[in-house]
Amino acid sequence: MFPLMKTNAIRILESKNISHSVIEYSLDENLLDAVSVANKIGFEPERVFKTLVARNEKNEINVFIIPGNYELELKKAASASGSKRIEMIKVAEIQHLTGYIRGGCSPIGMKKLYPTFIDNSAEMFDNIAVSAGLRGMQIILSPNDLTRLINGIFADLI
Repeated sequence: MFPLMKTNAIRILESKNISHSVIEYSLDENLLDAVSVANKIGFEPERVFKTLVARNEKNEINVFIIPGNYELELKKAASASGSKRIEMIKVAEIQHLTGYIRGGCSPIGMKKLYPTFIDNSAEMFDNIAVSAGLRGMQIILSPNDLTRLINGIFADLI
């Protein structure tokens, strides 16, 4: 199935010839969480990864990609990123920092290539789902391809 709309994330994957597929699903503004998305696309919640944006004590932005049915462990995130402290950014800052909105924040094609850490549980799967950069659309791809594309680092984050 070809997506109705190509997002920047999809264009980047195509330009780099990275194997992927796209799944579109009906959007419910009240159910933007990754577990709800997993249910809509027929994936296990641990294979649908959410993209979280955080700031360290030096005001540097870091991105953390974790399974949808888990919460980010801030101490582990700080350790992985070499920071003393990590705190989540405010929802109002997401679009300014990434170019994406809450519920549609893709790790691919952000305004800047921030230091990005992917929970090492992703390595257990042949493919995972991440936001395509638009609510109602997920990209399915290899976690190794994702990691190479965004210069990500696998780490224990949950």
